Amino acid sequence: MTLFLDPDRTVRPFAQHRPTEGARSVLPAVLGADLQVPLGSGATASFANFDHAATAPCMVAVAEAAQAFLPWYASAHEGSGTLSAMSTARFEEARRVVRAFIGCRDDDYLVLTRNTTDAVKLLAMAVPDGTTVVVFSSEHHALLLPWQDVHRLPIPSSVEDMLASLDDALRTLGGPVLVAVSAVLNVTGELMPLEDIVALCRRHGARIAVDAAQLAAHQPIDITALDVDYVAFSGHKMYAPFGIGVLAGRPDWLAAARPHLAGCGATVHVGDGTVTWASGAARHEAGGANVVGAVALAAACQTLQTAWNSVMPYESVLLNRLRSGLAEIPEVVEVSLFGTTSERVAMVAFTVDGVDSALLATALSVEYGIGVRHGDFCARPLARHLSGERTAVRASLGLGIGVDHVDRLVDAVRTISEIGPRLFYVAEDGAWWPSTEATGSRLHVPPTR
Repeated sequence: MTLFLDPDRTVRPFAQHRPTEGARSVLPAVLGADLQVPLGSGATASFANFDHAATAPCMVAVAEAAQAFLPWYASAHEGSGTLSAMSTARFEEARRVVRAFIGCRDDDYLVLTRNTTDAVKLLAMAVPDGTTVVVFSSEHHALLLPWQDVHRLPIPSSVEDMLASLDDALRTLGGPVLVAVSAVLNVTGELMPLEDIVALCRRHGARIAVDAAQLAAHQPIDITALDVDYVAFSGHKMYAPFGIGVLAGRPDWLAAARPHLAGCGATVHVGDGTVTWASGAARHEAGGANVVGAVALAAACQTLQTAWNSVMPYESVLLNRLRSGLAEIPEVVEVSLFGTTSERVAMVAFTVDGVDSALLATALSVEYGIGVRHGDFCARPLARHLSGERTAVRASLGLGIGVDHVDRLVDAVRTISEIGPRLFYVAEDGAWWPSTEATGSRLHVPPTR
């Protein structure tokens, strides 16, 4: 499973997925699929959740696994009682499931963290002194900000530009280098040319860390096949709860680093002024383990692992329907870095001429029961590069979305682009709010920033 480039240098997705043994023919169910939300008109509508890229809804299988475990949970690795022993076993079993889900090498560490940001910060603390971290300015803030000795590359204008810029940097920089990239652009959902980036890193002797937060719920990951050194992702973006994340990868830097947290669980011996730190993942997992979160994450991994044959085609159909529908609206402009023909996960960012993105997002929610994201998407340099001082709306898809939701979003955007919102709205503190006063405006009046 790799990324490759066509001769025309168009980004293509992971190689066609081969059916896994025992793959399901049905989509995994999620909670809240029939959730009714109030509308500004006084009616209600089933919620259309187009914000999966921020947080995906909880899978039914995940909720059931967590619920079944709750009566039995206790502290892991900290007791000899039956419940503690069971929690320890389930915690380590969950680790094994997640390792298999992402194709870990035998000696890789897999540290269970709070989320992707926490995982990347852990890696940043483990990077040896004298190592330069190379990162593109187009990255999510979690990947852009935590490094000590960082070499930022400009936002690329194309795939060719990205690879040439990285090649030049790796050829010029001296000493050890870590390249940190996202598998998916957080603003647009476009896939990064990972195979080519990995090849450059190997050619120049650099390591590579991949933020897979926006990929893990949409396509299989195999860090052994991809030959990447580190991978990080979050549970809450792949149908599991908040508070659980993963950093997996090469053991040497993590084994030599000071523990992410200094405390119980990270030590073997503590004496008068001396301490012997634990080895393995435990070195960076001090404190009470999130056993329930680990069990839930493992359930999400197992469910997706057996459902890729259903999930991937389903999301492709939804994404194509959404993009083609939006393309028929004259006022809509799709936002992309590599061009609208570039492959992507189930996500699209767009602007509507004459309509402030915050007003559009508010109207979609209040009038149509549609949840989208607007703003800079925690990647301000890229968002501003693509849209200037305007911000875009991002619609991200997943298992909580149906064809009827896609059609509702397209129809709603078309209506708003043609005649504006149905209700009156006023701008206050950079946000739009429905107004009962006729003095509000249906026209585009950007809020004061």
